[in-house]
Amino acid sequence: MHRFSIMNNTYNNLKYMKNIVKSLFFGLFMAAIMTLSAQIDPAHWSYKVKELPNDEVELQFVLKLDNGWHIYSQKSDPSGPIPSEFTFTKDKNYNLVGGVMEPKAHEEMDDIFKCVVRSFSGSVTFRQKIKRTTAQPFSVTGSMYYQLCNDGSCIAPDDKPFTFKVPASSQPLIAENDGAEETAAEAVTDTAADEAETVAATVAEVVASEPETEEPEQQKSLLALFFGALLAGIVTMFTPCVFPMIPMTVNFFMHSSDNKRKNRRQALFFGGSIIFMFAVLGAILTLALGPESLNVIGTHGIPNLIFFVIFFVFALSFFGLFEIKMPEKWVNASDAQADKGGLMAPFFIALTTVLVSFSCTGPIIGAALVELATSTTNRWISLVSMLGFGIGFALPFTLLAFFPSVLKNMKSGGWLNSVKIVFAFLELAFGLKFLQMADLYWGWRLLDREIYLALWIVIFGLMGLYLLGKLKFKGDEELKQIGVLRLFFAIASLSFTVYMIPGLFGAPLNGISGFLPPMHTQDFNIEKIVVENKGAAVSAVSFDGIPADRKYADKLHEPLGYKGFFDIEEAKAFARQTGKPIFIDFTGINCNNCRKMEQYVLSNDEVKKYMNDNFVLCELYCDMNDIDLPESEWVKDGDRIIKTLGRRNLFFQRTQYNMNAQPYYVIIDADGNQLTKENFSYNPDPSQFLEFLHEGNENYAKK
Repeated sequence: MHRFSIMNNTYNNLKYMKNIVKSLFFGLFMAAIMTLSAQIDPAHWSYKVKELPNDEVELQFVLKLDNGWHIYSQKSDPSGPIPSEFTFTKDKNYNLVGGVMEPKAHEEMDDIFKCVVRSFSGSVTFRQKIKRTTAQPFSVTGSMYYQLCNDGSCIAPDDKPFTFKVPASSQPLIAENDGAEETAAEAVTDTAADEAETVAATVAEVVASEPETEEPEQQKSLLALFFGALLAGIVTMFTPCVFPMIPMTVNFFMHSSDNKRKNRRQALFFGGSIIFMFAVLGAILTLALGPESLNVIGTHGIPNLIFFVIFFVFALSFFGLFEIKMPEKWVNASDAQADKGGLMAPFFIALTTVLVSFSCTGPIIGAALVELATSTTNRWISLVSMLGFGIGFALPFTLLAFFPSVLKNMKSGGWLNSVKIVFAFLELAFGLKFLQMADLYWGWRLLDREIYLALWIVIFGLMGLYLLGKLKFKGDEELKQIGVLRLFFAIASLSFTVYMIPGLFGAPLNGISGFLPPMHTQDFNIEKIVVENKGAAVSAVSFDGIPADRKYADKLHEPLGYKGFFDIEEAKAFARQTGKPIFIDFTGINCNNCRKMEQYVLSNDEVKKYMNDNFVLCELYCDMNDIDLPESEWVKDGDRIIKTLGRRNLFFQRTQYNMNAQPYYVIIDADGNQLTKENFSYNPDPSQFLEFLHEGNENYAKK
């Protein structure tokens, strides 16, 4: 009996211990689930090393994003979301070769930022080449800085460290000219063969896992590019340099032989020769301009300034100030070869046609290539665009050579000069786009939004008056009457002019926002003034007592119609003074979804009144890492010291509320106690947001 009692007690103790262990594991499991549900990390990085010839190594940052999330390109618009950034620790064992390369980004016009946003989703690989200066193994370290967003929230950027383990070189190291580095014979150890096998395995893994296939999106963009260039080539037919040449060149095929089949064969060879010439030009440009060069073209100030000068010069040429021509020697030599006849005669006629028409095709080709180069990073852009342009340019000549009777109904005249002048206005207007990009890059503030709009209003207004015959240029004939087509073009130009006028006072002009400087460059914005005054009228008393000299008020801003703080300690002090709870808005200057919440929820009159009457607003920007903190406010996070405002706010959000995404809203009292059961994230429903505010305010009143 005693033995049975002991066994029974032992069994109960074991059962009790088992329940404790189960409870402990269950608690840890739930804690992990809660942590995963709060601390969002949708970016999964892996790092690979690929051996290249000539002592070079390619470092590959392989990123896999969770569904719905995207990361922004390094070449993002300055007025858009925060671009990705890669920083490498300096090391004597290697030198960087160029910058970090990336594939073609998805481009989309964003209604909030009013600019084209470039981003990646799914899987993406960033590549950086380095050149060895030693044959020994070494590590490449540094940090990444990037912003992640989905349809509901954004994660403010923070420094994420990376480390690449580069094995010993499998090839003898090429000695530098100065002899400073060791030779391969001196540097490679006895274990180099084993290290080489490791490198080979790594390369095989990279090649097997990442086939070099073109993405469907790139194929679509190239197809659209081809047809756009094809249309541009056809339109070129109606320029004053090309149109008069049509009857001259086609006449050669009409009278060169009585054999119609031979004439048509020559016409096909003539058209093919034109296409070949443009394709060769495209191939040359393709070899000269790689994706990295096109990236620089799209963002750097110097290329954009050069493009503006090119557009401006071509506009002056089209206005009739001077004429851009190919050297006469080239034209005469080609014409002389065409006179000799034979099989090559159509080729030299095609060459002569291309050279003579350069004064009109040159500006259009240049403008198209410049515009296309700034909107994509695909290596085949030049070849595809020039091939399409060549087909479009050659098509009218070839068809008319097949059907010469059509020429009887084609007459040139003063309308060709009108087309040239309209092109001049357009060249001038679109050239300003590149000037404003350079202006943004260097921060000159010479071409702010209202100045840019004023210039466009004048340009398109003058173009409308010209089409109505109120202005005349060199080469214009007397306009006795206006045709229907010309009238409709005039209506379109003047209507566009009227459409832009409200933009001078702050209207968003969504239809052309991609061409305009960002809204924050506009000094006078009547919409902002009205909203701010409306917000003050809604709750004027709520702004009383808020100091004007609060921290960071000169650099940061609240939503329209609100006044608050940008430092949590200042907000707590003011909350104690006024006896109000604190509404914390974890936000970001480059957070798209934060702007949506401001636009759809915080601008709601009922929300605005209730907020201003009952809460102390505290805006904590989690991405303002260009604002340095004084040393007394530095925060220690493990082994690193946080020295910027954005990182400190993100650290505060992460450690206090177990969340790292924005927008995120918290209601607390002056002692930091949370006043709601759950905090509020992205939800553009004002009614649910009001319920959250009421819960926080009512719980504060019960204290």
